[in-house]
Amino acid sequence: QVQLVESGGGLVQPGGSLRLSCAASGFTNDYYTIGWFRQAPGKEREGVSCINNEYGNKYYAHSVKGRFTVSRDSAENTVYLQMNSLKPEDTAVYYCAADVHRGVPSRALDPDEYDYWGRGTPVTVSS
Repeated sequence: QVQLVESGGGLVQPGGSLRLSCAASGFTNDYYTIGWFRQAPGKEREGVSCINNEYGNKYYAHSVKGRFTVSRDSAENTVYLQMNSLKPEDTAVYYCAADVHRGVPSRALDPDEYDYWGRGTPVTVSS
C-alpha cells in the first residue's frame, strides 16, 4: 500500500521560504508521479507542481513558476517542494499525492489523476 507523509509546513513571513517534504513508501515499481497540491480555506484543491519518477519531468502551476522548485531524493524516497518568495496567497494546506501509472498523467496537475494522498501540512504566510 502506498503511503505518503508530508512535513515541513509552518508559519513564515511574506518573502520567506519553506521546504516541504513528502516521504513516500509502498511503491512496487518506479512508474509513478508525485504531485504537490494545495487547498486554501473555501477554495478548491489546486495543483502546484509534480515530478515523474521515471523520467524526471517537472511541471509547475503558473502561479508558482519561478518561485517553487520540486525535486526528489530517490535514495530516500522523498520528494521536496522548495518554496521561495512566499506570498500570503500561498497560504493553504499542502498535500502530496501519487499517480501510480507509467508516464506523466495527461492532466499533470489535476487532483483527479492521482490515486494516493497524504494528510497534508499547513503553510501560513503572514506578517
